[in-house]
Amino acid sequence: MDNLIGEIQMINGPVILGKNMTGFKMREMVTVGKKKLIGEVISIDGDFGTVQVYEETEGLKRGEAIVSTGKPLSLKLGPGMLGNMFDGIQRPLKKIRDDHGSFIPEGIGLLSIDEEMLWDVEFLVSEGDYVKQGQVFGKVEETPLITHKLLIPAGVEGKVTFRTAPGKYNINEVLLKVTDLDGEKHDVKMHQEWPVRVQRPVEKRLQIDKLLVTGQRVLDIFFPIAKGGTAAIPGGFGTGKTMTQHQLAKWSDADIIVYVGCGERGNEMTEVLEDFPKLIDPKSNRPIMERTVLIANTSNMPVAAREASIYTGITMAEYFRDMGYNVAIMADSTSRWAEALREISGRLEEMPAEEGYPAYLPSRLAQFYERAGYVKTLSGEEGSVTIIGAVSPAGGDFSEPVTENTKRFVNVFLGLDRELAYSRHYPAINWLNSYSGYSEMIKKFYEKELDEDIEGIRNRMLNLLFDESRLLEIVLLVGEDVLPDDQRLILEIARVLKIGFLQQNAFHKDDTYVPLKKQLEMLKTIELLYERGLKAIKMGIPISRVRDSELYEDVIKIKYTISNDEIEKLQGMNTRINDFYNQLESEYSA
Repeated sequence: MDNLIGEIQMINGPVILGKNMTGFKMREMVTVGKKKLIGEVISIDGDFGTVQVYEETEGLKRGEAIVSTGKPLSLKLGPGMLGNMFDGIQRPLKKIRDDHGSFIPEGIGLLSIDEEMLWDVEFLVSEGDYVKQGQVFGKVEETPLITHKLLIPAGVEGKVTFRTAPGKYNINEVLLKVTDLDGEKHDVKMHQEWPVRVQRPVEKRLQIDKLLVTGQRVLDIFFPIAKGGTAAIPGGFGTGKTMTQHQLAKWSDADIIVYVGCGERGNEMTEVLEDFPKLIDPKSNRPIMERTVLIANTSNMPVAAREASIYTGITMAEYFRDMGYNVAIMADSTSRWAEALREISGRLEEMPAEEGYPAYLPSRLAQFYERAGYVKTLSGEEGSVTIIGAVSPAGGDFSEPVTENTKRFVNVFLGLDRELAYSRHYPAINWLNSYSGYSEMIKKFYEKELDEDIEGIRNRMLNLLFDESRLLEIVLLVGEDVLPDDQRLILEIARVLKIGFLQQNAFHKDDTYVPLKKQLEMLKTIELLYERGLKAIKMGIPISRVRDSELYEDVIKIKYTISNDEIEKLQGMNTRINDFYNQLESEYSA
């Protein structure tokens, strides 16, 4: 069938109105103008159609052609994605820089993963075998950390009537021919194409019951993120959203990281692009880029590509999940993505809703976050996609539409606090307005890993922090001296808990990542300090004696003084606490 051709009638930034577009389809990819800019049909009304263009539209003229491609905006999914950096529509930035210099020229087409590189294929099926959609038919060593499993495309099932010999091939060569029950032949290559706005199929969704271990105490113990779960990190400028996501990317036990820089400032994305290749994966001592995909879409890039970048990232994540990997996707930030929606909606002259955002903002956010999940894949393996989205509310106002609507669709809310950040308390997660809905779901995981239920100690410590917040309001009015000693003890222990446990130093060799076991033992030590102090106060011992400044400071410093492989030394600190209070009690009971 010949490609359909429309004609440009009007140009409004990235939005093009075309006529003679009756035969075009919604969400179809098109090329626009003499430069063949890439665009997508977003509405059709009779003979007229609206196209959003993913490139700069300067220089386009009325009357130029809009040519259909016959397929939706799709990604090439195959070997060559890991360790690579793409723009919002999967064009490789390194290759573009090498070929064209520092700026992306218009009309370079839809480049994607390298089509010339040869990969060594190991086959898992033979001629005559019956294969089903999603089945792993071969393997490629994509990086030293990740084996790329080659999958039978969705919708393909039948008998293998041809299989090429093991060896080196590029992604476009036919590796298998599969004949289905109707006698139709399907060519199976190393890559497959998939429309970005369509969820990839799975056999079934499974119960979420495993912790995404991050090594960050405030998360793993207080506000846990589950594998296959959703989390939002809202915070104003300078509160550490990007730094928190970097820590999660580096230390979480996800197999693969997809980092989407969506509409961030160019200098911030430059920092990410320069820092990530230097990071070493702590588990393997290999570069972390060997299990990472970076998607960079800065604020000066075309706004329509920013809107697409989120879908590009989540589609890549689902593809690796289908191989049986646990994938974490970091979206930084969904506010910039929502602003792109708002701008395109305004150019389409749609009726604005709250603060000018389109009325469909909540449904778009829901569609994005629902693509997370822990699943049984079509190949019978278990895999997950965990979505961690940063939100950048203007002025740190959590009541604005993007934060409010995101809150409806995520199970973990990690509110970053400007005051904590400015006092150098990182991660600056405010324990009073953050929450996790996964604590109950992953209860058995904690019991299995730590051999005990941590819910009790978590709740007791959180209650201490809530009590401290209430008491600080009284202190501001009348001073600390009027408080009874048991309440003054709460203030002291809360300080130990905040500085010694919740505050974590990303640049310290032992504190940047802390094993679960050490996290729990540290918390037990702080609770012991509180329990023995409270018992002493109830005996009538004054707070001035109960609070031993040297002991308290040493408890705060255990995160530095006791290394991660010497957790048993925490027992020595517990013994010291007990000895101190035993001595104190014997003095006063004599």
